[in-house]
Amino acid sequence: MKLCFLIYSWFPYGGQQRDFLRVVDESVRRGHTVHIYAMKWQGERPEGVTITMVPVTAISRHGLYQRFTKWVQEAIEADPVDAVIGFNKMPGLDIYFAADPCFAEKALNQRGLYYRFMPRYKHFAEYEHAVFGTASKTQVLILSPLQRLQFSKHYPGCEARMHDIPPGISPDRRAPDNAAEIRVGFRKEIRNEFSLHEQQYVVVQIGSGFVIKGVDRSLRAIAALPAEIRDRATYILVGQDKPHRFQRLAAKLGITRNCIFAGGRDDIPRFLLGADLLLHPAYSESAGYVLLEATIAGLPVLTTDTCGYAFHVETAGSGQVCTSPFAQSDLNQRLARMLTSEQASQWRANGVKYGQEADLYSMPETAVDLIEKFTVSEMREVASGSVLAR
Repeated sequence: MKLCFLIYSWFPYGGQQRDFLRVVDESVRRGHTVHIYAMKWQGERPEGVTITMVPVTAISRHGLYQRFTKWVQEAIEADPVDAVIGFNKMPGLDIYFAADPCFAEKALNQRGLYYRFMPRYKHFAEYEHAVFGTASKTQVLILSPLQRLQFSKHYPGCEARMHDIPPGISPDRRAPDNAAEIRVGFRKEIRNEFSLHEQQYVVVQIGSGFVIKGVDRSLRAIAALPAEIRDRATYILVGQDKPHRFQRLAAKLGITRNCIFAGGRDDIPRFLLGADLLLHPAYSESAGYVLLEATIAGLPVLTTDTCGYAFHVETAGSGQVCTSPFAQSDLNQRLARMLTSEQASQWRANGVKYGQEADLYSMPETAVDLIEKFTVSEMREVASGSVLAR
């Protein structure tokens, strides 16, 4: 089959981007011809695929996306494919991999009324409706029960087109048999690298997109720790984004000395095994792979129920989940208790066990199975004359 994959931007440190690459790699492994259209690509390019960088510019982000869509649609008309798979919502998709949360839900709960009168809102609402609206035939691969609940709420009738897929966690994130020994070594390495005392609590947050990941919430929780705990706590933010506004917030809160902005890193397993706690109070997230990566590595997790994969933390018993509506005081209290809790060893053991028993690794295979199924079905309908050929 000739498959076309669309993504606005690819870089090494995003969950959406890692999913994209895993599905592309699995498609190539099965012998499919893969053509990728993107506007930005940072890092190594996968082998065995054709990548076209779409040469569009615009003043606004939504204007850029509209020009991207138009350009790609014209390119596909000139060079037809068997299926168009998008990792961003847009018109014209055969299959959408739901890497982003429900926009309608976010606009309702996280934006003021004025936002609905802005061109930006109109664009993203229309693009989401193009995928989930009643006139759409786009098949959707969803990552969590939270997504199913929110999309069904805002787009009644789309339920039959949503298909659950398991997580695609890399098996190398699992705690190895000698995890206890490795943890001691990584714990020491991290503390040496950042000049920390052996008894320092290391709270790590991992992910790009600092605003939506709730970095502001994390900083306020660190600042609210009782003095005797805060003096021993170091917050390390690992991820690729602009840190300046959050560095200013840390200074305003008086916790600059407690915070390390480490940038994007390739040694994530070292942090998962060497830190004391993963803090991830995101405002909204379709999945949140790092919650599972921490869980199966044996790192206790503190997160929010607005993350799609928060239910895994609860199921595994690998940490705590702040419930909605979010309260900063709740996060503050939970963080202080978790850092000093004797339950930490149990959270670690529960997470490691969950990683050994649950299906958390087969997303690429399942996703491509479904892509093949939907594409073959459409090709048969085209052959029978029941739908128009692309």
